[in-house]
Amino acid sequence: MDMNIQKYMAFVQTVEYGSFTKAAEILNYSQSGISRMINDLEKEWNVSLLERSRLGVKLTSDGLKLLPFAKNVCNEYQKLQTQVDELNGLQSGLIRIGTFSSVATHWLPNIIKRFQGNYPNIEYELLLGDYLEIENWILEGRVDCGFTRLPTHPGLETIFLEQDKFLVVLPENHPLASCEIFPVKELCNSPFMLLEKGVKSEISEIFERSNLSPRIRFTTWDDYAIMSMVESGLGISILPQLILKRIPYKIILKELDIPAYRNIAIALRNKKTASLAVKKFLDYLKYRY
Repeated sequence: MDMNIQKYMAFVQTVEYGSFTKAAEILNYSQSGISRMINDLEKEWNVSLLERSRLGVKLTSDGLKLLPFAKNVCNEYQKLQTQVDELNGLQSGLIRIGTFSSVATHWLPNIIKRFQGNYPNIEYELLLGDYLEIENWILEGRVDCGFTRLPTHPGLETIFLEQDKFLVVLPENHPLASCEIFPVKELCNSPFMLLEKGVKSEISEIFERSNLSPRIRFTTWDDYAIMSMVESGLGISILPQLILKRIPYKIILKELDIPAYRNIAIALRNKKTASLAVKKFLDYLKYRY
């Protein structure tokens, strides 16, 4: 990026956020780097742009006059970059995605296949984790976007994708294998396999909401291990419907007699400042199946 453009951006963002620290965070610079760029501008233009105080930064009258022009330059530069990217037809690029296993298994292959048909040179990096890890990766900039559940961290922008129902998973010989709807209170009558890692899961919340204490025999973040154990008759479980698509296990699925679901969304730090590749990728989320 042209060094002058960086200086203009440092000036504009510092004014918008009222602090060097925030501007440094947004532009991926050190605080002293931002301060130095603005000092350079002041020297080049021979004016004072900002008044610095304990409370933050404030525009001088000269700064106020020059700000709209600096903003225009930054906006035009962004338009130029977008145009260059589009002329290159997204010839290259990397999309880093945080995801949990059911989305990686059942949604991403279709989405990426469609996307690759139009943009064959884009590369992908998938990081598998739980909701909390994925949120942190997005906030730290480790991934560009990530699948998570709502509600999520207030610092993230989200696009709601789907309501995913929780289903009870039983071995074929379970006494309630033929029931229409599974009564939530019956969950305590068999050993329970809990899908959970680190932070409390939605499944634990179902028990809390119903004032139940299940007999938890086994806790893991591996949904396929749970299905295998249920198939072997070691207990019962609750898993999201999305995980239970195209499964090789002999297990029986039942709906609960209380509403139980998770809201899946894609989250990112800022839709506006996302790369063109990521913005285009978001358009393809509708091709999940």
